[in-house]
Amino acid sequence: MSDVRTALVIGGGVAGPVTALALARAGITATVFEAHHTAADGVGAMLSLAPNGRDALRTVGADQAVAKVGQPVPGVVMADATGRRLADFHGFPGLPQTLAMTRSDLFRALADHAAQQGVETHYGKRLVSAVEGPDGVTATFADGTTASADILIGADGIRSTVRTLIDPDAPGPVYGGVLSFGGIAPGDGVEAETGMMYFTFGRAFLGHWALPDGRVVWFGSLPSDDPLTAAQARAVPAVEWLERLRALYAGHVPGEALLARTSPEDLMVVGPMEAMPDVPAWHRGRMVLVGDAAHAPSSSSGQGASLAAESAVELARCLRDLPTVEEAFAAYERLRRPRVSAIAGDASAKNKAKAGKAKAQAAFPTPEQMFAPVHRHHIDWDTRVTA
Repeated sequence: MSDVRTALVIGGGVAGPVTALALARAGITATVFEAHHTAADGVGAMLSLAPNGRDALRTVGADQAVAKVGQPVPGVVMADATGRRLADFHGFPGLPQTLAMTRSDLFRALADHAAQQGVETHYGKRLVSAVEGPDGVTATFADGTTASADILIGADGIRSTVRTLIDPDAPGPVYGGVLSFGGIAPGDGVEAETGMMYFTFGRAFLGHWALPDGRVVWFGSLPSDDPLTAAQARAVPAVEWLERLRALYAGHVPGEALLARTSPEDLMVVGPMEAMPDVPAWHRGRMVLVGDAAHAPSSSSGQGASLAAESAVELARCLRDLPTVEEAFAAYERLRRPRVSAIAGDASAKNKAKAGKAKAQAAFPTPEQMFAPVHRHHIDWDTRVTA
């Protein structure tokens, strides 16, 4: 085991609390520092936690806490825009169901569970710099306070400050060619078995699933060469976005019906679909990246939160088992980079199809091909990591 006993975790979204919980299981005390003043920012965008993500959360004891705020998704139906069913998938035997939830609910569930397990979190702490010494690293925050520990972990998302401290030339997120939207509409006349996730491909992509109360949640993409920021997209009146979306989904089954029934106040303007390109340096000295700061696939993957949880567990295993920080960080990157790169590449192909720049048939394999290598991934906590 390395001589690491304490860690600063920058970021309190998904990766931060899970990393702190995993480190605690490895015998390392971690303190989380979150730039926002609360654990949940209130944004209503939805996300999913796949079986592999739930498996990683189970390792740190957080799966049940998250299950309480998620809606089970028993399977997936794929169709074309005429309503013709192409394939359906009901999961793999022995694996838990995917969960769907709001991002804010997931953040809050993980933060509350971490607090119950003794993880200390400080809010309103925006990192501005970090200085390494021979035995540790000291972080300075925008309010002038500092904190020190043996290592510093950047779990601070797609616009990571820690990433730029590790490598000032590190790339930032790239635009995927589409703007993302979601909404809630009455489900009358729309095929939607409760909980089942429906993916419809064709001239325009649309996903939807039914809530227990009969309403339908949908999410779709508007191809756009103009990479608006989330703030710029939300500044456009919802009625204008609905007009454009309704034109795009005219004749689309079930998009036309769902868009027609979505009121402006029920439209969720998510913003640009972004992803991280390959990040050359995941670590330097006593600083390392985890989650979206290192490997954020676009939301087309459905794997952002799940991959973040996996990486948190793998990082803790490496620090537990290897004698030096350098060896631990190198092993962690070696274990994670091939998997996250493959998933990000697949999501990139889907984005091109959604933006109308690739054939959808070439971008979307069968459900079994799509999900097996992703959902079946398991990290054995008890297996020792070797250099």
